[in-house]
Amino acid sequence: MDSHSTAAVFVESVFKEQRIGSSRFTWSPDVSLGWIDGRAVRRFRHDRYTTKGSIGLIAGGVRLHYGDAGDWYRRLFFGFQPVLHSGRTQALSSAYEFASTIGWQGEHFSFQIRHISNGSLHEPNRGETMLLVGVAFGL
Repeated sequence: MDSHSTAAVFVESVFKEQRIGSSRFTWSPDVSLGWIDGRAVRRFRHDRYTTKGSIGLIAGGVRLHYGDAGDWYRRLFFGFQPVLHSGRTQALSSAYEFASTIGWQGEHFSFQIRHISNGSLHEPNRGETMLLVGVAFGL
């Protein structure tokens, strides 16, 4: 948020892919549990929404892929999830938010850029943008 970094942790589960008609697109259900730590930003300490509180969140949506199994770009994905969370901060000021993710999923690792915000449905709407590095387990 506004170049003030903090720790974030997510646990995510991606379910079986389904082809969209006869196209080369597939989708998978995707659920996430997450935690974003608070931060001490002095200029917001007296505002209605501060930056001190940590946020717990739950999200569920879809992950989209394009291409066939052997294509190099097949591991790239776009994800979209509605989000519910447990607090109000300068970055996440409503009970609901939206997460958009662009990433790469390998066999055992993933790299993602995720942005969570409420799409200006409630102010303030600073949002959280993060780089996530993950380890995958086949269950």
